Amino acid sequence: MTEDDARGWIVERYGVSRETKLAAFVDHLRSEAAAQNLIAPSTIESIWVRHIVDSAQLLAHAPPDGPWLDIGAGAGLPGLVIAILRDAPVELIEPRRLRTRFLEIAAARLELRNVTVVTAKVERTSGAASVISARAVANLDQLFRIAAHRADPSTIWILPKGRNAQSEVEAARRSWQGSFHVEPSITAPDSLTVVAQGIRPR
Repeated sequence: MTEDDARGWIVERYGVSRETKLAAFVDHLRSEAAAQNLIAPSTIESIWVRHIVDSAQLLAHAPPDGPWLDIGAGAGLPGLVIAILRDAPVELIEPRRLRTRFLEIAAARLELRNVTVVTAKVERTSGAASVISARAVANLDQLFRIAAHRADPSTIWILPKGRNAQSEVEAARRSWQGSFHVEPSITAPDSLTVVAQGIRPR
């Protein structure tokens, strides 16, 4: 997938107006990336594929409404991308104040009224979400330990992982039960996404 292909993929599924708003987010992300090390410099030239479509593809596993919680929101990937493409509420949790300031400014510039930014560790927050995502935060077992209180039995966990996704699932099953499946990424052959539901301790 080329950068043009990625932008076309977005337009085909979400329309020109949302692609335009994503382009404004990309510009903001590029301008701030070096100052905060928001994304790896090696990915800037492929930002639409590596970060925008990589985030947007998670929507295929989510319900159309209900609150979405993104843990360790960092550069807004996937959280701000989700908020641009989906009208339901999105809560971005990030403990680093410099990062949450970036998220607040980006949400304000993009006029995203469905976004709430919280400067905290997820352990110190409350309220059940319909969807929980986390990109490069922790392994599955650790993630469930710190965030299970934000889920109810219907919550869908959508968790981008690398090639070790299946082994993480197997390790998590020792302490957690529920429905797990692993989905391939459309942007990288060695990336996988864990989709889980009904997660509860054994």
